Amino acid sequence: MPNPTTIITGGAGFIGSAVVRYLIDNTGHTVVNIDKLTYAGNLESVEPVADNPRYNFEKVDIADAGELERIFNEYKPDAIIHLAAESHVDRSIDGPAEFLQTNIIGTYTILETVRSYLSASGAAKKDTFRMVHVSTDEVYGSLGKTGYFTETTPYQPNSPYSASKASADHLARAWHHTFGLPVITTNCSNNYGPYQFPEKLIPVVILNALQGKQIPVYGTGDNVRDWLYVDDHVRGLITVLEKGESGETYNIGGSAEMTNIEIVRKICAVLDELVHEPAAGKHEDLITFVKDRPGHDKRYAIDATKIQNTLDWKPEETFETGIRKTVRWYLDNLQWCDAVMKGKYNLERLGNNDTVI
Repeated sequence: MPNPTTIITGGAGFIGSAVVRYLIDNTGHTVVNIDKLTYAGNLESVEPVADNPRYNFEKVDIADAGELERIFNEYKPDAIIHLAAESHVDRSIDGPAEFLQTNIIGTYTILETVRSYLSASGAAKKDTFRMVHVSTDEVYGSLGKTGYFTETTPYQPNSPYSASKASADHLARAWHHTFGLPVITTNCSNNYGPYQFPEKLIPVVILNALQGKQIPVYGTGDNVRDWLYVDDHVRGLITVLEKGESGETYNIGGSAEMTNIEIVRKICAVLDELVHEPAAGKHEDLITFVKDRPGHDKRYAIDATKIQNTLDWKPEETFETGIRKTVRWYLDNLQWCDAVMKGKYNLERLGNNDTVI
């Protein structure tokens, strides 16, 4: 498909903006970025490509059917990567309604818009159109000490966030099987990298450490996550978009399984090396353990064998190379972080339990 037009929902968010930058910089795609610009959406994240004539931005709520219909009719897209979502577990515990509205109703509205668009466009468009629905490993629930999530692992979401994403996944699957929509679902492990909004574990650790603030860690820090560098995830999504089979699910993982406290200590060690402040002592001395999150899943780990074997994708970054790139990016972009934290979302009003995963 030469020079396709691709819609990215949530394209001003962390992963979405990385997809936008990749498509503009490395492909001939025309990109339509749909984002509501909630607290975690930041157009500065796409500023490096914002002046490109192939980039378009639409400030639209994905639950607004009329606006979505206008966008599809105007741009006549060939594909959509659906990333828009409320994604922070703690915020879903404090206020689940927004998560249901965006993650469930928003996904339903997108699926119906795609169905209507393809119905009106004829068989040729339906045969070539692609939709990637991006989800999370949290829909699978919590693992024991051994084993991995596969594409056939039963869903067992344990938070309002993961329940809303599981619901969206089921809708995507149902719209494929019932209405024939060319939907492919991906479930990824924890992402990290440049431009991540500073409410997630890794940017919280980096920024708190740089400011000499306490680094809050839930419980004893023994919760295990599999980490995926965001650019590796983006390559995986584009691989699925181009080569994935309609109706299939692909797990995208980084094969970098570690406890939260291991992650925090690795970041502190990199900061000790790159930001040498003898008077401040070691950054690890700032670690403080706080009351655990309600329903905190113990362990996530992705088996990415399917996408590796069938689509020839694998991560290029190890955690060691990825975290070093990430720390360097935050050190070089403190103005971006400052601008984000002074925006609509105010980190200072949150307690420690609201700033760590």
